[in-house]
Amino acid sequence: MDTNKIIALLPDMAAYVAVVETGSFTKAAQQLGVTPSAVSRQISRMENVLAVVLVERTTRRQTITAVGMTVYEQCRNMLDNAKEAVSASESTSTEAKGRLRIAVPDGYARQVLEPLLLNFIQQFPEISLQVKVTDLRIDPAYQDVDLVFTITEHPYEHLVCKTLGQVRSILCASPNYLARYGFPDSPEALTQHKCIPLGFFDGDNHWTFQQGQRTRQVTVDGRYINNDAQMRLNAVKQGLGIAPFPDFVVADSLANGEVVPVLIDWLLKSDFQGGVHMQFPPMRYMPNKLRVFIDFMEAQLAGGNKR
Repeated sequence: MDTNKIIALLPDMAAYVAVVETGSFTKAAQQLGVTPSAVSRQISRMENVLAVVLVERTTRRQTITAVGMTVYEQCRNMLDNAKEAVSASESTSTEAKGRLRIAVPDGYARQVLEPLLLNFIQQFPEISLQVKVTDLRIDPAYQDVDLVFTITEHPYEHLVCKTLGQVRSILCASPNYLARYGFPDSPEALTQHKCIPLGFFDGDNHWTFQQGQRTRQVTVDGRYINNDAQMRLNAVKQGLGIAPFPDFVVADSLANGEVVPVLIDWLLKSDFQGGVHMQFPPMRYMPNKLRVFIDFMEAQLAGGNKR
């Protein structure tokens, strides 16, 4: 195939990567800012030029063929090399400028990162910051972000990881609730209390606790279920029950006595606890906009300044 035909296929190859990594034409179109029919035409054009079937389509799903996965790997390498080329050019500049795309967990973004992000864009006026707030796991190696914040005990192993601190889950109740119903003295005692599960996933009312080598799991219940941390905290303050929180959410409320920690001798296991990590793909040439952001956040957070 001559070079001109290959060059003409480059946008289609990028669209094909999006289809494979998002799992659908619709999601790929949303990511690319085009219509699903436009993405479908791009993939069909690739298939016609390459004379292979990349995606087997039915009315209910799309399946990547074996040869389609081989083609995807090469297209993915093409995009990675393109990013390296851009990074190499940006790294030669002494200025920190351009658009930086980051993804951050919802609660941590609101409670901790927001003032720091605003300070950052004021300090670096040539950088535009695009923030994607989501509790879904985003992988910058495959999705269109430069860096992601994660709160987890198991960060991505294929990404560079800068750990900034730790988050622990804490059970809390209001003083009024505890005065009325008493303190639970064990995880099992929670079954006799009004609790406020997240309801984010099935099984969020199964709470697991660890104390040394001992592990306990209890099934809790309550009349109010809410996956928003601030709304859950408001309910706890009104005495509706006992609820779990990341420690940064309740730090102020604990300090002023509005809520009280419960079962502090037990570690509550949670998907929303662990190290606070900044993660980004390994690269030979780091753009200055990314370098100054990493340095800024490390200076603000790694030393323990989390508020």
